[in-house]
Amino acid sequence: MTTIIFDLDNTLIWDEKSTDEALDATCEAAEQALGLQLGLLKPSVIQSAHAVFSELECYPYLANIEVTAMEAMWARFDDGAAPELQLMREAAPVFRKSVWERGLKELGVHDEGLTATLAEQFPAERRKRPYVYEETFEVLAALSAKYPLMLLTNGTPDLQKEKLYGISGLSDYFPHIVISGEVGCGKPSPQIFEHCMNLAGLKPEQCLMVGDNLFTDILGASRTGIASAWLNRSGQLLPNDATRPTFEIQSLRDIEALLPL
Repeated sequence: MTTIIFDLDNTLIWDEKSTDEALDATCEAAEQALGLQLGLLKPSVIQSAHAVFSELECYPYLANIEVTAMEAMWARFDDGAAPELQLMREAAPVFRKSVWERGLKELGVHDEGLTATLAEQFPAERRKRPYVYEETFEVLAALSAKYPLMLLTNGTPDLQKEKLYGISGLSDYFPHIVISGEVGCGKPSPQIFEHCMNLAGLKPEQCLMVGDNLFTDILGASRTGIASAWLNRSGQLLPNDATRPTFEIQSLRDIEALLPL
């Protein structure tokens, strides 16, 4: 084994925390302005985001490269040559407003001005919160001294680059950075793993995939014959229908113990 391939979201950076806190801040501000009970708007907006996202003309493409509804709520879609990304660049402002409009409507609120404000506030709140796990840099520094590293992340190019380059020094550890929106397919497709191997001249037995997502990271690696380490920080039980990872770890610090000295 010579190369370690890392996932980005919720593996190296804490994307869930960033998004959750940004949504809390945006919804609480709206609830206070409207005099609503705190906590009602957030689930309504999340449900709305998934519903409106699935109705988009370019949804099949976005789902294929594994862009999520919540990512579409703050992405600019201003990078990438795919026609679907260019289409979404124009559709994004309307999409964001539609999500908040529908979410508020479920609570009996009709306020175009507030809808427009919230559609802009959430992206701003999300951009204030680039969280990285405390052990990320420590582990990358130790591993990069012994092994080549690669980054493989799903998502739209502009947003994944913003997440990566928005944290000073994080990209420096990765000679190769592969983003699904630049390849045209995402994990768990074997094609994107094969693209990574071709890029670095690797064979499956030379790679270890490290990621938090059983469906994208672990299943994709398994389909390609690549060993995998499932980062299970919260101690979840492995679902019966899930692909079994080669290794299971609770911290990035556990990776080095899996590798030959």
